Amino acid sequence: MLRRFIERPVLSTVVSIILLLLGGLSLFTLPVTLFPDIAPPSVQVTALYPGANAEVVARSVATPLEEAINGVENMTYMTSNSSNDGSMTLTVYFKQGTNPDIASVNVQNRVSKAVSQVPAEVVQAGISTQKVQNSIIMFVALSSDDKSKYDELFLENYIKINLIPAIQRVPGVGQALVFGTKDYSMRIWLKPDRLTANNLSPQDVLSAIRDQNLEAAPGRLGQSSKEVYEYVLKYKGKLNQGEEYENMIIKANSDGSMLRLKDVARVEFGSYTYSTNARMDGTPVSGFAVFQTAGSNANDILKECERLLKDFEKTLPKGLKTTIMYNSKEFLDASIDQVTETLVIAFILVFIVVFIFLQDFRSTLIPAIAVPVAIIGTFFFMQLFGFTINLLTLFALVLAIGVVVDDAIVVVEAVHSKMERTNLPARVATVQSMSEISGAIISITLVMAAVFIPVGFMQGPAGVFYRQFAFTLAIAILISAINALTLSPALCALFLKNEHAGEGEHARKKGFMNRFYAGFNAGFNGITNRYIRSLKFLVRRRWVAITALVLIAAGAFFLVKKAPTGFIPTEDQGFVLFAVNTPPGSSLERTHEATLKIDSIIQQDPAYNHLYVIDGLNFISNANASPYAAGFMRLKNYDERGPVKNPDQIAAGLIGKVSQVKGANAFFFNFPTVQGFGNVSGFEFMLQDRTNGPLDKLGGTAWQFIGALMQRPEIGFAFTTFAAGNPQYTIEVDYAKAKQLGVSVSELMQTMQIYYGSSFVTDFNRFGKYYRVMAQADVAFRADINSLQGIYVKNNRGEMVPANTMVNLKRVYGPETVTRNNLFNAVTINGSPKPGFSTGDAIKAIEETAKKVLPRGYSYEWTGVTREEIKTGNQQAFIFLLSVLFVYFLLAAQYESYILPLAVILTVPTGVLGVFAFIGFAGIDNNIYVQIGLIMLVGLLAKNAILIVEYAVQRRRSGMGLIDAALEASRLRLRPILMTSFAFIVGLLPLVFTHGASALGNHSIGVSAIGGMLTGVILGVFLIPVLFVIFQYLQEKVQKRPVFDQTNLPDAEIAAAKH
Repeated sequence: MLRRFIERPVLSTVVSIILLLLGGLSLFTLPVTLFPDIAPPSVQVTALYPGANAEVVARSVATPLEEAINGVENMTYMTSNSSNDGSMTLTVYFKQGTNPDIASVNVQNRVSKAVSQVPAEVVQAGISTQKVQNSIIMFVALSSDDKSKYDELFLENYIKINLIPAIQRVPGVGQALVFGTKDYSMRIWLKPDRLTANNLSPQDVLSAIRDQNLEAAPGRLGQSSKEVYEYVLKYKGKLNQGEEYENMIIKANSDGSMLRLKDVARVEFGSYTYSTNARMDGTPVSGFAVFQTAGSNANDILKECERLLKDFEKTLPKGLKTTIMYNSKEFLDASIDQVTETLVIAFILVFIVVFIFLQDFRSTLIPAIAVPVAIIGTFFFMQLFGFTINLLTLFALVLAIGVVVDDAIVVVEAVHSKMERTNLPARVATVQSMSEISGAIISITLVMAAVFIPVGFMQGPAGVFYRQFAFTLAIAILISAINALTLSPALCALFLKNEHAGEGEHARKKGFMNRFYAGFNAGFNGITNRYIRSLKFLVRRRWVAITALVLIAAGAFFLVKKAPTGFIPTEDQGFVLFAVNTPPGSSLERTHEATLKIDSIIQQDPAYNHLYVIDGLNFISNANASPYAAGFMRLKNYDERGPVKNPDQIAAGLIGKVSQVKGANAFFFNFPTVQGFGNVSGFEFMLQDRTNGPLDKLGGTAWQFIGALMQRPEIGFAFTTFAAGNPQYTIEVDYAKAKQLGVSVSELMQTMQIYYGSSFVTDFNRFGKYYRVMAQADVAFRADINSLQGIYVKNNRGEMVPANTMVNLKRVYGPETVTRNNLFNAVTINGSPKPGFSTGDAIKAIEETAKKVLPRGYSYEWTGVTREEIKTGNQQAFIFLLSVLFVYFLLAAQYESYILPLAVILTVPTGVLGVFAFIGFAGIDNNIYVQIGLIMLVGLLAKNAILIVEYAVQRRRSGMGLIDAALEASRLRLRPILMTSFAFIVGLLPLVFTHGASALGNHSIGVSAIGGMLTGVILGVFLIPVLFVIFQYLQEKVQKRPVFDQTNLPDAEIAAAKH
């Protein structure tokens, strides 16, 4: 079969050309993303209870919804955040692979069942359910240079009216989310004193507005009659101008005069809420984020969005400008450019190594042709498997250069060597060589593919990581094997010439290059001779090799246990995030003053480019609360940042500088590499109170726990934004007095809700959108506790009764936000490990501290990326062992022996030792890139062992002595082993020296793979022959029969073999 490809070179080239064409077409149609859709699907339920505090929202809204949703199909866990602004956000997380659309429908069905259990005001305001889009690919800010002319309210609504609809129509955009809640609203600022003077309750005003602000369908005249014309009757409908609302009639007086809304209230076309303020570089701003749907092409989306932005900028009023704060295309392009550059450099370096070893341009050209076929052809199969072009698949292709060239090198080297030793013509030498090495190529390919089979069993986000990386590499390897069995032999038969016929191997010629080749060959022959002498020593003193192997395995085990663990390295994306909290109970104005001081410090940092700050946003819980703020610091380009360039180091430095700001705590973080696992990098978990005790006790326990964590050397910092000490007032109602005065408690609380909390009245249409009419007491009438004296309630006799005759306000303390996790009250705790320690070290420290500190009834749940890191760690060892086991059984089937494959498998610790020694020296943790590289290394080291073992088995079966067969195989296979291994190592060197975008991923892959291959080759070439001798001897003892082919031996040798 294989001979046919040698004799029919056109057939061989056609196979490769078809692969190139299919791969080339796929290359231009494959989606481009930063990462595959790694984060688990999630669905978010949001609700608003105007005027309610966090505890009421958690009790009356979050709890019934959670109980209804709990246990929905494929759910893993859920968290909710209820805030004092009346908002509630409930996020439900699902298993990886769950269809988010179906999950959203299932959650919505559960929500529908619970609607009857939540307050009517919540239902009226609306409960929304939507799937969460995890991948932000762009963040754009619209800012104003003229603070007096264009405020944040105008900017936010200008974006929503003029740009967001167009962005949402871009194919691949899952969501365009504006950061802010300042929708336009018709604000009815009630004046309680005027209402009381006119014997009106706020409910009377709301009823009058609803009565006069409505849509109607009065019908038509003349329909179905004998009239010539029909006339449509129209009513002007809902009002949309402030003046129209001002003139609404609230009450008709007995003297014929009319009491209008402007007589008892101030009407303003304002904002729906006033809970946050935003600015960028000190000027008013509003921003929005663009989210990508799974499987879409990020580059295409961003190009279209950028085009829309350019068109949008042409229509902007003077003084407005847009700034792209974040564009994943910048990081993606930088990463892809870096990987592409690495691919080119690796390609060049690999073939320099190959050329030095083969010393012939024709011979080097054959692997050079094979590599593009394997790399480009891989894109076709990536499309078939639904993969995308992302950092993981590109990393796999970088590694593939050093791997796929192996098979072609083995073929070329074998033919080259056969021609020089036997003076055979190229075609004959190719046929004979392929008969000898085709088994080894197939074995190597099957082994390299087999190591990745267990990856398919990995669950969760780590499984996505492993599969995209590993299967891409496996595909490239399989294509390279096809090339090695079809294209490479055909090219060898066509291209190669025996230039040394009659002169012996490595004949000398004149000229510099030939003198270099002669010196290289002489040196290599000297190394080979010393290598064979060393092998003879080890083979005769096998206990030395066995002892060395035991020590290597012990050392590898020690380094594995000692190595810090991690999940996904946090890359430099040119962003630093920060969260600020001021003392409990701080107003939005006080928080604003504190963040202005922080602004001035950040803007002095050499790395500062732009600063976007949102006062009133709790960045950790995604809830609006006055004592908190969040910020996004855009960094300058890498080379322009000054002496400190790393975002983690910049964040650490800013924490120290900002600590001088009194009355504010600020925490800085690097931007998460993979989105959808929380807003910050580092570790995250929920401290749960399973006793349903007081929230202040939960807060105290949380801070006690954090204090204990800060004593651990592994923890850089840990914190929570939870605070149970926010000043509040409890309303104590004298029910007996209320009854005596004829006041309904329901009417009393509704009045207070309207005045102090705001109430939805009706809606209206303006600018082609629907907005809400909201009623609330004007600012002066709700400024402090004394304002209660001006509040009156209408009793059942129509009289106005002072609220303070029935109500007493008692000073208490409570939380700004209530968090729940899996039906229990909880506190979110975030943090980062200290420099020199990994997140894995921090996780162990947290687990140990929890056992010592947490009281009975308290527990904790890992969330976000930390949860996935722990799950991955539990799977990784199993997957690694399973990969080794697959290789073992595959070799057992090939050699028809359970013993001989041990000569291959037992060399794996030599590579493991190098991986963990090198990453330990480089300060890299045992992250997911290292773990994938480790699995790949099993196949690569097995490949080297197979080259020796396969040839030694052939020599042994032909009648050669056991030790001689091992030595002969080692001598002949040393050159291709070193050539392929050094080609692989040299191809990875560019990864080690990269910086900037995706540098940590590059370093993790490069350092670990180079270290493992280097020690695996250096130690393996000495141990493999010894292990072959040992296990082949045991195999022959077990079989008790000759293992070599007797048909080609004289009778005397057969008889000797039997004895």
